[in-house]
Amino acid sequence: MHTKLTLRLEDQLIEQAKLYAAHAGKSVSQIVSDYFTLLTSRNIPSNTLSTPITQSLRGLLRESSCDENDYKKYLQEKHL
Repeated sequence: MHTKLTLRLEDQLIEQAKLYAAHAGKSVSQIVSDYFTLLTSRNIPSNTLSTPITQSLRGLLRESSCDENDYKKYLQEKHL
């Protein structure tokens, strides 16, 4: 069963979505449906939803000796 869904988005984002959909040979509705399916799929690892930049940074400081106090000190020196 198909049900109508109304989304309120910025005009520019709608235009970008239409261009993307046309380039992909799909409707905007199909693109949204595909995305919702991806988001609700239980077969994908949680880090798959992160952007590539976020994924590349994940775990970078795991073995670092930096802690919260180092960060606070950095911010204090930066804003003096």
